[in-house]
Amino acid sequence: MTGKVGQFHTINCKAYANGANCFCGRRFTPNKGGPSGFEDIPVYNSVAEQRRKAGATVSVIYVPPPYAAAAIDEAVEADLDL
Repeated sequence: MTGKVGQFHTINCKAYANGANCFCGRRFTPNKGGPSGFEDIPVYNSVAEQRRKAGATVSVIYVPPPYAAAAIDEAVEADLDL
Protein backbone atom coordinates (compact mmCIF):
# COMPACT_ATOMS: atom_id res chain seq x y z
CA MET A 1 0.00 0.00 0.00
CA THR A 2 2.98 2.26 -0.34
CA GLY A 3 2.58 2.58 -4.11
CA LYS A 4 0.11 4.76 -5.99
CA VAL A 5 -2.29 1.96 -6.98
CA GLY A 6 -2.17 0.28 -3.57
CA GLN A 7 -2.88 3.58 -1.82
CA PHE A 8 -5.85 4.29 -4.10
CA HIS A 9 -7.46 0.91 -3.39
CA THR A 10 -6.64 0.99 0.34
CA ILE A 11 -8.25 4.40 0.82
CA ASN A 12 -11.38 3.35 -1.04
CA CYS A 13 -11.67 -0.08 0.59
CA LYS A 14 -11.36 1.43 4.07
CA ALA A 15 -14.53 3.42 3.40
CA TYR A 16 -16.66 0.25 3.38
CA ALA A 17 -18.19 -1.29 6.53
CA ASN A 18 -15.35 -2.54 8.76
CA GLY A 19 -12.72 -1.70 6.18
CA ALA A 20 -10.68 0.39 8.61
CA ASN A 21 -10.31 -2.65 10.87
CA CYS A 22 -9.59 -5.16 8.12
CA PHE A 23 -6.20 -4.10 6.82
CA CYS A 24 -2.57 -4.76 7.54
CA GLY A 25 0.24 -4.29 5.09
CA ARG A 26 3.51 -5.80 4.03
CA ARG A 27 6.39 -3.45 3.40
CA PHE A 28 7.95 -3.93 -0.03
CA THR A 29 11.37 -3.04 1.35
CA PRO A 30 12.42 -5.72 3.90
CA ASN A 31 12.80 -4.82 7.58
CA LYS A 32 10.96 -1.52 7.27
CA GLY A 33 7.79 -2.64 9.02
CA GLY A 34 6.38 -0.76 11.95
CA PRO A 35 3.31 -0.16 14.05
CA SER A 36 1.94 2.55 11.80
CA GLY A 37 2.18 2.50 8.06
CA PHE A 38 -0.06 4.12 5.49
CA GLU A 39 -3.37 5.48 6.85
CA ASP A 40 -2.51 4.20 10.36
CA ILE A 41 -2.58 0.61 9.08
CA PRO A 42 0.04 -1.66 10.66
CA VAL A 43 2.81 -2.72 8.28
CA TYR A 44 4.78 -5.94 8.67
CA ASN A 45 7.98 -7.28 7.18
CA SER A 46 6.42 -10.43 5.69
CA VAL A 47 3.08 -12.06 4.99
CA ALA A 48 3.91 -14.78 7.52
CA GLU A 49 4.42 -12.10 10.18
CA GLN A 50 1.05 -10.56 9.23
CA ARG A 51 -0.62 -13.91 9.71
CA ARG A 52 1.06 -14.52 13.09
CA LYS A 53 0.62 -11.07 14.59
CA ALA A 54 -2.53 -9.73 12.93
CA GLY A 55 -4.36 -12.92 11.99
CA ALA A 56 -4.30 -12.15 8.25
CA THR A 57 -6.14 -14.73 6.14
CA VAL A 58 -6.27 -13.05 2.71
CA SER A 59 -3.73 -11.32 0.50
CA VAL A 60 -4.34 -8.60 -2.09
CA ILE A 61 -1.26 -7.93 -4.17
CA TYR A 62 -0.37 -4.55 -5.68
CA VAL A 63 3.21 -4.81 -6.92
CA PRO A 64 4.92 -4.11 -10.24
CA PRO A 65 4.55 -7.10 -12.62
CA PRO A 66 8.14 -8.34 -12.25
CA TYR A 67 7.52 -8.91 -8.51
CA ALA A 68 4.04 -10.46 -8.73
CA ALA A 69 5.15 -14.10 -8.79
CA ALA A 70 7.31 -13.65 -5.67
CA ALA A 71 4.44 -11.87 -3.87
CA ILE A 72 2.04 -14.69 -4.76
CA ASP A 73 4.56 -17.31 -3.62
CA GLU A 74 4.99 -15.49 -0.31
CA ALA A 75 1.22 -15.49 0.31
CA VAL A 76 1.01 -19.20 -0.55
CA GLU A 77 3.94 -20.03 1.75
CA ALA A 78 2.20 -18.14 4.58
CA ASP A 79 -0.74 -20.56 4.12
CA LEU A 80 -3.37 -17.86 3.69
CA ASP A 81 -6.93 -18.86 2.81
CA LEU A 82 -7.04 -16.70 -0.33
